[in-house]
Amino acid sequence: MKREKGSRQVMVGVNAKHDGMSPSPRKKFRKPDKKNLDIHEIAEGVKQGSRLHLGKGITLLESSNPSDKRDGQELLKMLLTHTGNSLRIGITGVPGAGKSTFIETFGEMLTDKGFRVAVLAIDPSSSITGGSILGDKTRMEQLAKNPRAFIRPSPTAGTLGGVHKKTRETMLLCEAAGYDVILVETVGVGQSETLVRGMVDMFLLLVLTGAGDELQGMKKGILELADALLVHKADSGNLELAQKTVREYKGMLHFLQPATENWKTQALAVSSIEHTGIEEVWQLAKEFESAAKENGVFDKRRQTQTKDWFRSMITDELYGRFFEDPDRRELVKKLEQQILDDRLTVAQAIHELFE
Repeated sequence: MKREKGSRQVMVGVNAKHDGMSPSPRKKFRKPDKKNLDIHEIAEGVKQGSRLHLGKGITLLESSNPSDKRDGQELLKMLLTHTGNSLRIGITGVPGAGKSTFIETFGEMLTDKGFRVAVLAIDPSSSITGGSILGDKTRMEQLAKNPRAFIRPSPTAGTLGGVHKKTRETMLLCEAAGYDVILVETVGVGQSETLVRGMVDMFLLLVLTGAGDELQGMKKGILELADALLVHKADSGNLELAQKTVREYKGMLHFLQPATENWKTQALAVSSIEHTGIEEVWQLAKEFESAAKENGVFDKRRQTQTKDWFRSMITDELYGRFFEDPDRRELVKKLEQQILDDRLTVAQAIHELFE
């Protein structure tokens, strides 16, 4: 099956290990100099599949420096016609479900088939602790060494909106660099699931055996986001219980709203350790992509996601510009205190603030 945009073509299929998927012969690029940054050189390097130039481009997009931000957006604009050719898959799961182990095994299987795989990891909790999530590369040690893979954590920039912007732009650069499958992992739990659902084509939810107990700590809404439920750690000694859990989930799915129009959410037993069910997950992803494209849902979803992204960025920009004025920030504090002292209602404070 071919996906094409502009003059690029990418062959996607189970037997996709062929020369046509290999990046074009790479030129030798000199390492970009921060003091004398050549955006055109970085763009060419990204199009040639250079991980070094891809990393430099992402760093520009993530920078808070006004000059870097302008350069980053100009770079992205130069590469837009080379984006959109990947299959974007979101992956989440309950704590301890083994997301990183699954991603590494799944990613290795895809690279063995000739695909290039990018992994973007989101951890909203890092904005609370200030911690780094660069540990993703140690959690996926083998995949990080794979020349056909690229792993990058997405900084939160303090807000989930920041994650949305950075991750989407990073995804586009990865597509321009020729990555065929983009895996977006939610490391944290909670609001990030909805966020990732809004930027990917297909959404996978990893669960463990014992569906009844697990559902006590899982919101129904998260189940309704998933296009497939993977009962993970279905190893030999746990296989019977895993298969029972799959049957239980299949029964539950009949009562839930499907995440994607004209698609029935599937449940599979998977073991990353024993490499069972991994191939079936890829087959399912391909069936999903084919069905979604045939009924028009695939393109419609991407267009909706882009419009939603645009509108969320309007909100972020308005919020940021509103609080740029120090006098307005002081007024907000004053009004907050008046609300707490029961001297103003919230609606009255808002009216006064905007008057």
